Amino acid sequence: MSLRTAGSVLVVFLWSVTVVLGQDDWSVSYTTQSICTFKESTVELSSSYTYPSGYTVTTTFWFTKYNAEGPVSLSDDPDYKGRVTYSKNKENGHTLTITDLRESDSARYKFRFTDQTGKWRYTGEPGVALSVTGLQVKLTVGFWYNTLTCSTTCTLPDNPTYIWYKNGHKEKEDTSSSYPDSFSDVDSYSCAVKGHEDLLSPAVCVRGQNCWSVTYPHQGVCALKGSTVDISSTYDSGDATITSSHWFSSKQSSSWKDELVPEDLTTDPGYAGRVEYVGEKESGRSTLRITDLREEDSAEYKFIFNTQTSGWGYSFPGTTLTVTGLQVKVTGKTLTCSTTCTLTDNPTYIWYKNGHKVKEDTSSLYSDSFSDTDRYSCAVKGHEDLHSLAVCECGLLNTIFLQIKCCFRL
Repeated sequence: MSLRTAGSVLVVFLWSVTVVLGQDDWSVSYTTQSICTFKESTVELSSSYTYPSGYTVTTTFWFTKYNAEGPVSLSDDPDYKGRVTYSKNKENGHTLTITDLRESDSARYKFRFTDQTGKWRYTGEPGVALSVTGLQVKLTVGFWYNTLTCSTTCTLPDNPTYIWYKNGHKEKEDTSSSYPDSFSDVDSYSCAVKGHEDLLSPAVCVRGQNCWSVTYPHQGVCALKGSTVDISSTYDSGDATITSSHWFSSKQSSSWKDELVPEDLTTDPGYAGRVEYVGEKESGRSTLRITDLREEDSAEYKFIFNTQTSGWGYSFPGTTLTVTGLQVKVTGKTLTCSTTCTLTDNPTYIWYKNGHKVKEDTSSLYSDSFSDTDRYSCAVKGHEDLHSLAVCECGLLNTIFLQIKCCFRL
C-alpha cells in the first residue's frame, strides 16, 4: 500500500528577522522566526538573501544537520526523502516545502548559499524554529465535573477554534481548548482544530479502558490506477455487542436510501466485484480492499459498526484515498515520472527506453542526453504492469516539423 498524507497546509507568518552576515551586502532574512504546526500536515519556510554585485550564487539549500563536510542539504537527508522541495523566485526568494510532517522534524532550519568560487559561504542565523505537534486529549478529574483538554506541545497561532467529537460524532465547537462536563463511562472523545479536521487526536476513554472507538492508521493513501489498495481500521465496542459493521464512502450518499444512514460499499454497483473486507473481526480490525483502482475511486472511506442501541463513528474523518496514474513530463534535459499525489514508502522508479528497461532509481527524475527519436516511459517497482504512456523527447526539439517527426516516427 502506498501512503500519502492528504493533510492540511499551515503556513504561519509572524515577523521578519534580517540577519547580516559578515558584511552589509551579505544577508539572509526569514519571513518568520518560529512556526508551530500539525503532524502530517505541510509547511512552507521562506527566506530571501542578498549579496554584492560581481558575484554569482550557484548553490542554495536548507539544512538542519552537519556532517564531516559541513551542512547537509535537506534534499540529501534520508530522513526527508520524498518530502522536501525547493522553489525560487527572481528576487532571490527561496521557499522550503516539507510534506507529511513528523514530530521528529521539529528543529531549527537554516538557509545557506554559496558563490561561484565556492569560497564565499553564508548561513542565515538563527534560522526558523519549527515545532511539529499532534493533538492529545488529557483528562483532569474534578469533584463535580471532569475536564478534557485538547493539548499540543507548542502554541498554535491565530486563536484556533477547537472541535470536540463524542463517539465519532461532532459534539461542540469552542475557542477554549478545555471541555468540562459529566461524562458517561463508555463514551470516548477526540478533538481537532477547525480548518484541520482531518488532523484529529486519537480517541480516548473518559473512564476506564473499554469505551467505543474507531481509529485509522493512515489519514491519506495515494495509490496507482489499476492497482489494489488496503485501507484499514481498528475498533473497540467496549462491552456492547456489535450487530453489524461495514465500510462506506460519503461520496456515494446521493444514492443511499436515507442520506443519514451510510450504506455498505459492497452493495454499490460502482464497486461491484472490486470490494472485499479482509482481516480478523474478532481482533477488532477490519480492512477494506479495493482492486482495479480507478481515478473516480478517489474519496474518503470510513468504517462503521452498529450495536443494539446505536451506530458509531460515521461523522469521524476516515482515510482519504487518491488514485493517480503515471505521466512522463519533460523539462529541458530532465524527465519526471509524475503523479497527482505523493507516493510514499520510498518507491523505486523504473525507466524504459523504446520499451526496454534502462534505469532504476529512487528519484522520480531522469537526466541524460536523449536522442530525438527515442521514446520513454516509467513505472514504479512492484507495479511494472502499470507504466505510464510512452513519450518522445519532443520537448527538446525546436520546430513543429521535428516534433511531429519524432512523435509519429516520420
